Order: sequence, then C-alpha cells, then structure tokens
Amino acid sequence: MENITAPETVVVPQEKTGYMNFKFKKSKLLLIALGTAVLAVVLALLFSNGFLVAATVNGSPISRLAVIQDLEKQGGKQALEAMVDKKLIETELSKNGITIEMNAVDTKIKEIEAGVATQGGTLEDALASQGMTMEQLREQIETQLKLEKLLATKVQVSSEEVDVYITENKITPPKDVSLEEVKTQVGEQLKQEKFQTEAQKWVADITEKANIKYYANY
Repeated sequence: MENITAPETVVVPQEKTGYMNFKFKKSKLLLIALGTAVLAVVLALLFSNGFLVAATVNGSPISRLAVIQDLEKQGGKQALEAMVDKKLIETELSKNGITIEMNAVDTKIKEIEAGVATQGGTLEDALASQGMTMEQLREQIETQLKLEKLLATKVQVSSEEVDVYITENKITPPKDVSLEEVKTQVGEQLKQEKFQTEAQKWVADITEKANIKYYANY
C-alpha cells in the first residue's frame, strides 16, 4: 500500500484588526484636525479682509451682510431699477447691432480730462468725489456713444434752431470769442438736450415692451 501523507496545514495569519482600526481612527482624526485648521485660517482671512465683517466696535462685529441689507433698504429700489435699465439698454443695443470703436471712448475721456483740468482738478479726483471708477466711466461713455449712434437721426440740430435760440435768449459773444464759436457751443447744447429727451423716450418704450419680473420688493 502506498503511504498517504497527510496534507499540510496552511496557517493563515490573523489580521491585526485592533491595529488597523486604531490606524484608521488616527488618520481620520488627523484629517478632521487639518480641516478645522484650514477652516480657521480661511475664516481669519475672510475676517481680516472684510469679506464677512465690515467693522468691529469694541470687539463687537458689524457684518457686511448687515451693511448690504441696510443699503438695500435705503436705495435698493433705485439701484435695482438702474440695473434693469442698464440690462434693457445693453440688450436692445446689441439686438440693433450698434457698436463703436474703443478709441472713441478714449477720445471722450481725454476731452473730459481736459475739461476738468481747466477747472484746476483731475479726473481721478472727480471720479472719487462721485464714488465712481474709471471702468464705470468707460461703461457709461460707451453706452452713451452707442445711444447717440442709434438716435443720430433724431437729435440733429439745424442752423435755424441755433439762430432762434441765440436770438430768443439774447446771447452775445463774450470778448475774444467769435459768433461761430458761440453757435457751435449752442448747437452742442441743443443736441445734448434733444439726446436726453429722445433717450428717455426710447428707454421708456423698451421698458414698456419688456417682460420684467421683480422678485425683490423694496
């Protein structure tokens, strides 16, 4: 008879479950600690940079949200209406394919700078006093130039209109100023008055036709 050898017993080492669990818990605690530290740093940055807190009074914070809510109560309606008008105007101008060259905006800004300089000021100071930035000024000028282009045929001023205005208002040229210069200035003034009137009518018309839904009441 053949000798039958008993099969070898395979010993499977047991997992050190206790060690593994401990290692997992330690890693989890480390992640939580790191997350808490990062959150604390982020909150500190937000606090110091004024993202969450606008000011503190004897250590008591005034949140930026509170400031925004107060501002909304004071001028939220006017601000929202201005933003609605801006959106309507931009959309309608784009729909009509009205574009201008950016150098036209630059030229207008230089004219404004020159005008402010004659009064002994700077454009930067003038903007700061109005709470405006140069970017906001550029946007306003761009919109106005586009509107002037759109309404060009409606804001023309004839030489007869200029003469009538000068006569009715008894305007006489100052010393060292020619009559032609006066007529040019009067023509520009009348043109701007017509532009303001026609622009207001145009905005009122597109507002009436627009589908506007308000979700915030002020």
